[in-house]
Amino acid sequence: MIASKAASLFLRRSIPTATAAATRSNVGRTTIGASGARMMSSDTVTFDLTGSFETYKLDTAPNDTIEMTKEELLEHFELMYTMRRMEITCDNEYKARAIRGFCHLYDGQEAVATGINAAFDPEDSWITSYRCHCTALARGGSVASVLGELFGNVDGQTQGKGGSMHFYNKAHNFFGGQGIVGAQVPVGLGLAFANHYNATPGKPMQVAIACYGDGAANQGQIWESANMASLWKLPMIFCIENNHYGMGTSIDRHSSHSDYYKMGNHIPGVRMDGMNVLAVKEGMRFVKDYVGQGNGPMYVEMMTYRYHGHSMSDPGTTYRNREEIALTRSTRDPLEFVKKTLIEAGFADAEQIKETEKRIRKEVAEQVKQAKSSSPPTIEPHLFQYVYSKDGGKEQNEFPPHVRMPDFAKSKWY
Repeated sequence: MIASKAASLFLRRSIPTATAAATRSNVGRTTIGASGARMMSSDTVTFDLTGSFETYKLDTAPNDTIEMTKEELLEHFELMYTMRRMEITCDNEYKARAIRGFCHLYDGQEAVATGINAAFDPEDSWITSYRCHCTALARGGSVASVLGELFGNVDGQTQGKGGSMHFYNKAHNFFGGQGIVGAQVPVGLGLAFANHYNATPGKPMQVAIACYGDGAANQGQIWESANMASLWKLPMIFCIENNHYGMGTSIDRHSSHSDYYKMGNHIPGVRMDGMNVLAVKEGMRFVKDYVGQGNGPMYVEMMTYRYHGHSMSDPGTTYRNREEIALTRSTRDPLEFVKKTLIEAGFADAEQIKETEKRIRKEVAEQVKQAKSSSPPTIEPHLFQYVYSKDGGKEQNEFPPHVRMPDFAKSKWY
């Protein structure tokens, strides 16, 4: 049996749509319809996304089709497969005690981060929750920098100081990684305000997105942020990654309102199939265009699912059963969907996909070794870097005049 009403609803609502028959057009494109046959494509394929979106208080909607090239779809698959292998590696390294502390894995939700990243510009701002490894990878990171951070080494993305929940990459407009539930949303609001303030008159604004889970969706700080975003018509996207469990509590038990994309009251919203990277990419293209044009904020609900428990301390099977997880893996897995789509579009065959997977597994293993070869940060200079700045300079570090250590005799004076 399925463990919760929430999971049953998810399986009914989230049906993969971008597969079917192909007919070649006379402009070098292939259209994917609904009969199940396939033929080799030329340059571009048009995929059917019918049924992938539900809208609220909107006169327009995302397109029911999306065009993709072979290179684009393969790129999405490679990133998603790298995310999956990286998170599986995190699981193994945590169990081997090479990773300590909090650790929240993202496997099962890879289509969300990949689709958002594909729709966004590098200049758009992104902040998310503590389930942030894969977003850090998408926004300019590497497996070595992610694992290095989890190992607590100086070559990690935040020099071994942040750990699993506090990734950050300002050069790629990725602002975390937030350890407190929901606390990223007011910060995301500030990013949206900055983008609005710095926008060039007459041109679309860069947008800001704050991703959070269904368990955070009813927090007061989110309502306050939504109020200000609406008042000032900020280019803000409130993105609920609805994996159907707030920690170990299903949505039908923790929220009286489970249509999260309607939670903005008068703020419009879109619900999209978060297990279909093509739907996420097209849906987020629409959302980015809407809020970037000065129409104000939007709520987005991604219907997705996490395979692991809430964190590594949670087996994930006390509040849901193994049958539910296995059913989702067999019918809704975002990676299997992309693999099937690649084959049906004629972009790759099963053997080519296996070779790609083999190459990525090898690359991930090599980068894990690289991450392990690094060392932990030292007291000097790493501990005191980025605490004080010299003359207000962004990159000019200044040691404080005195650092009190637990053993006073070991205190530092500069």
